[in-house]
Amino acid sequence: MGRTFFIAGIIQGSLHGKDIHGQDYRERLRELLRERFPEDVVYCPFEEFPESLEFDETKARATFMELMRRAGEADVLIAFLPQASMGTAIELWRAYHAGTWVFAVSPMNTNWVVRFLADEIFPELETFEQFVRSGELAERIAQPPRRPES
Repeated sequence: MGRTFFIAGIIQGSLHGKDIHGQDYRERLRELLRERFPEDVVYCPFEEFPESLEFDETKARATFMELMRRAGEADVLIAFLPQASMGTAIELWRAYHAGTWVFAVSPMNTNWVVRFLADEIFPELETFEQFVRSGELAERIAQPPRRPES
């Protein structure tokens, strides 16, 4: 088996109740990564647990902890953050400290979580898609990430 790509991104953000943000970006990223990296695993938490907002407390807690673990075990984490997401922020933290490549698709390039945990930030999905299709992503992840001293 090859690398594992983890698709992180906003689900609830600051919404209340069981409302969620649109998740179309996940399919777009899955298809893009599967097209360019057919031998690798593309893991999407929302695809894996589409009914997660209906989980009881025990299952929800276990799922959350499992997802944070998986974010830290991935080889590459792609985070879609059109606005803040606490869960995605934790996934970025776990991935960064595990030595995982972290790429953020976000206009929040001055947000400290995005700025200091992402190896590269793309302002919108189209720019990231160009980065992947050009082969630059493959070139970058062929090397270990270089991190500044913490």
